[in-house]
Amino acid sequence: MTKWILAAFACYMLGMIIIGAANAKKNKNADDYFLGGRNLGGWVAALSAQASDMSGWLLMGLPGAIYAFGANQAWIAIGLFIGTVFNWLFISGPLRRYTIKAGNAMTIPEYLSNRFRDKNNILKAVSSIVIVIFFLVYTASAFAAGGKLFASVTKMDYHQALTLGAVVILIYTFLGGFLAVCTTDFIQGTMMLLGIIIVPIVAVMVMGSGYIIPNLIDSGLNTSAREFLNIFYENGEPITVTSILSQLAWGLGYCGMPHILVRFMAVRDEKELGKSRKVAIVWVLLSLAIACIIGVIGRAYLYPTVLSTADGANENVYIEMIKKLFMDDISLPFIGGILLCGILAAIMSTADSQLLVASSSVAKDLCKGVFFKKLTDKQILIIARVTVVVVAVIAYAIAWNPNSSIMGLVSDAWAGLGSAFGPTILMSLYWKKTNLAGAAAGMISGGATVIIWDYIKIVKDTVINEVTGKEEIIRQTLAKSTGVYSLLVGFAVSLLFIIIFTLITKPVSEDIIEEFEAVKNGNI
Repeated sequence: MTKWILAAFACYMLGMIIIGAANAKKNKNADDYFLGGRNLGGWVAALSAQASDMSGWLLMGLPGAIYAFGANQAWIAIGLFIGTVFNWLFISGPLRRYTIKAGNAMTIPEYLSNRFRDKNNILKAVSSIVIVIFFLVYTASAFAAGGKLFASVTKMDYHQALTLGAVVILIYTFLGGFLAVCTTDFIQGTMMLLGIIIVPIVAVMVMGSGYIIPNLIDSGLNTSAREFLNIFYENGEPITVTSILSQLAWGLGYCGMPHILVRFMAVRDEKELGKSRKVAIVWVLLSLAIACIIGVIGRAYLYPTVLSTADGANENVYIEMIKKLFMDDISLPFIGGILLCGILAAIMSTADSQLLVASSSVAKDLCKGVFFKKLTDKQILIIARVTVVVVAVIAYAIAWNPNSSIMGLVSDAWAGLGSAFGPTILMSLYWKKTNLAGAAAGMISGGATVIIWDYIKIVKDTVINEVTGKEEIIRQTLAKSTGVYSLLVGFAVSLLFIIIFTLITKPVSEDIIEEFEAVKNGNI
């Protein structure tokens, strides 16, 4: 049966590569490669934005968290839905208009530089560095998800599986650029939605709805089934306000995700953007809700098999459901393979977007914008494609550990990008007094806060050694010590720095105020 799944995978990946090759001919200049000539239709923009947003996290990380810890993890989904709605309603339109007015900017760093009249290219340099750092981690999460998928389905060695997935993503991103990425994302977004709708429905039909609660109880929960299904309980206790706020804070990240924001910039016109909003909001509502349901149904359906959290096997719950359904209970392995391609779609749709944004930041914003201002379009494209390869290789190295947590990698990258860019983008669109010093201070402080919060062990704590019974002093990160998500802290710090530095430094010029008012009134 494995050969049928491999056949489905092969057909799918070949199709993605063909799309990349077909779109390579359409890239006449850097504008086409990075932004598709600002000619995206509403449906493509919507599904491309959401597919590139959700990644393998939607079908592996989130269901795995629900499977392991219960419905309390759904607060993340609630926060993301609120963030999605806010992003489409209040960021997409103003950002599209402003990027056109501000020198027809093709990238987020270029927009910020033009918006704040950054003659010394401080914002281009800072934002490009932030993008590369955190997209390395984000792309690594996608590669790790791909490795786990191939390894689980084919029994292939994790490192071989990791290599295969990374190579396919690299080929069609390298060739086709933005149009290839958006076209494949449209297909992938459709596949993702169909898969997450079909699988839990068929699983309940096969298992029988009357077995859901009994199987949950027998599956070794560390709490009662009622508390496991209650979003207001965590580990058998009422969930804390800190935990709720930390999970809801995921929604703040949307304001600062370059790979999502660039879709708003590329939409053909305001009419198409309005269509995109409706499609995207419905898509994300359905996908997030059903992904949470998969975590619950999967735990009941897979019993007596219980997936361990120690080795990250809980993140394979959706994969294992498909394998059991279409290999054991229903003998339709090729259909199972197509549904597993939905996970591959989620993985690829994010990795390709991140590789493209990272390459645009290095080639257009850092190399041409800061160091080599006389670069031609052809030279920019060469640098961009080399950057795609380099970033992919480093992300591949980060994902080399088979026990890498998809949820953990995504969480760190999402917090870094959201804290560095979110407040700056928001204030650039809605506070006309925001100046260059404020924007730079906000980006640096937001990104630095996340790095310090998540990675620097500065808190001393005393623990009892289980072997010796003696007290030991250990160091923990602020994230581990407080339980507060770094995005919540980083976003607040960045916002505060923007306001303070804007107020204590030189006010913006009159032409910036006039440009702001023109965009506000729709005069572009």
